[in-house]
Amino acid sequence: MHNPLDWITTELSQLQAENLRRVRRTVQPLAGGWCEVDGRRLRNFAGNDYLGLAGDPRLAEAARQALDSAGTGARASALVCGRTEWHERLEARLAAFEGAEAALLFPTGYAANVGAIAALVGDSDLVISDRLNHASLIDGCRLSGARVRVYPHADAAALDRELAKHRDVRRKLIVTDGVFSMDGDLAPLGELEQIAQRHDAMLLVDEAHGTGVFGDHGRGACEVFHVKHSVIRVGTLSKALGSQGGFVVGPQSLIDWLWNKSRPQVFSTALSPASCAAAAAALDVIEAEPQRRAILQQRSDELRVALRSLGIEPLAASRGPIVPVVLGDAGQTMRVAQSLSDQGFLVGAIRPPTVPRNSSRLRISVCSLHSFDDVAALAAAVALALQGTSGVARPDQRDGRGVRE
Repeated sequence: MHNPLDWITTELSQLQAENLRRVRRTVQPLAGGWCEVDGRRLRNFAGNDYLGLAGDPRLAEAARQALDSAGTGARASALVCGRTEWHERLEARLAAFEGAEAALLFPTGYAANVGAIAALVGDSDLVISDRLNHASLIDGCRLSGARVRVYPHADAAALDRELAKHRDVRRKLIVTDGVFSMDGDLAPLGELEQIAQRHDAMLLVDEAHGTGVFGDHGRGACEVFHVKHSVIRVGTLSKALGSQGGFVVGPQSLIDWLWNKSRPQVFSTALSPASCAAAAAALDVIEAEPQRRAILQQRSDELRVALRSLGIEPLAASRGPIVPVVLGDAGQTMRVAQSLSDQGFLVGAIRPPTVPRNSSRLRISVCSLHSFDDVAALAAAVALALQGTSGVARPDQRDGRGVRE
């Protein structure tokens, strides 16, 4: 009898032939920037725990207190009865940390992006998105029902020209990552803010990879560029904050609107109280220990210097802990990543559709717990892996990248 799911096997075979099929594996996080995969202990240069807080005992203790107080789950959406004292405390703590009037929690950063965009614009409006934005921003644009336009990556002049074509649109929303997750560069937020003001447009910035990492106080790319607090800022609790969930900060009116109109907020069970407590504890650590950010930047710089000394060129515009080395071919990228694993390093092998075709890469992710010896050893391992697989690291090339829409 014909199985209506037989097409899946054919499509999976095609993914395999193109070196694009993903497989699941179980990873055991370990202390000090290490992990265990298939029984082997590896230095972890693949995760987003930039400040090493996911295993911090202070976060674990805060989570335990919330578990003892409120149990394991929130029991309902925040709108119904899932917003506990732990949610209230974290929202107040996030607003204070970000210097904003108010904050709103979401189950994930993905949900925060989709929910915020779809609540801000609709079918009579325009949303304009950077070409290399994260998938959650792209999906939020699509699901909003608004007209979507895409501008070349970080090209403020092109954005300005595009907005000039749509002067009579009811609402206009510019959407960008603050720190681009696969390229490691920062959006030109100062220019984008000026353009938004000139065209009476809203500006939404996803600070997923900026919160806790960039800025004098760890507030992200918005703090680096000194953009005003009227910018809509989205963030995540699952990267530098070492917990789980997403949030939006901004004026009280914005937060009230999202509370009423954001579907992922209204129809999702709220975060667990333990996640909220851990994230609040992480904010305390980030404020009390700014040296973590300083060490992270130092290790990131040391890695770039070490790679370049060996003739390996990371993307030139990248800053901070995301250090991409573009190889181009997906199969080559997988072979290099396997060689690195054999040498004792876990490094992300990033392929389409996460990045445009012909731009597969190693996405090296530095943590403040890594030592100088760790990053030096990784650079040497990358050089050896490239030699062993006949690979050549490409210089920073922006031309010819595919369009992510």
